[in-house]
Amino acid sequence: MFSVYFELGLEHIADLNGYDHILFIVVLAASKSWREWKKLLVLITAFTLGHSITLALASLKIISVNSSLVEFLIPLTIFISSVFNYFSKSDVSKKFDTLFYLSALFFGTIHGMGFSNYLSSLLGKSSNIFLPLFAFNVGLEIGQIFILAILLLFSFVMVDVARVQKREWTLLLSGAGAGLSIVMMLERSLW
Repeated sequence: MFSVYFELGLEHIADLNGYDHILFIVVLAASKSWREWKKLLVLITAFTLGHSITLALASLKIISVNSSLVEFLIPLTIFISSVFNYFSKSDVSKKFDTLFYLSALFFGTIHGMGFSNYLSSLLGKSSNIFLPLFAFNVGLEIGQIFILAILLLFSFVMVDVARVQKREWTLLLSGAGAGLSIVMMLERSLW
């Protein structure tokens, strides 16, 4: 059973049809360099924790979600994270570190809502959801770390080898994330 839900977690993050999750990871990590990998692991783990909380609450039928609202909120989290990156490496960036960690946790709850209905249907009426949720989230976390490693390698090549200015690289990734998230919000608009 562990391997089934572990693979489901990996597939969830790697699914190119759900590229919003990958885009969120890219935007979340855009302002950091490979030297800040510990901070990035904390960010990714905060996101996974938020994701886990929502999945648990939905699986236990404690919360129910409006899928249309969640589908709109997911790209909004990407957009907000992109905007946060515009303040990184400035005089106020230290003040944003805590806010960034808390936002990753909170945004994880929103992203978790996007998958909660599907996972709840897989779990059915099972009262023992701990192992499946744990396996799913371990798979999700490992997948996110893999994506993060690829991004950090690519960023290293661009910034440290090709000598693209770090600030310009951050703004490029963040601008692309913001642009794509706006398109997604328009496609999923509530009006």
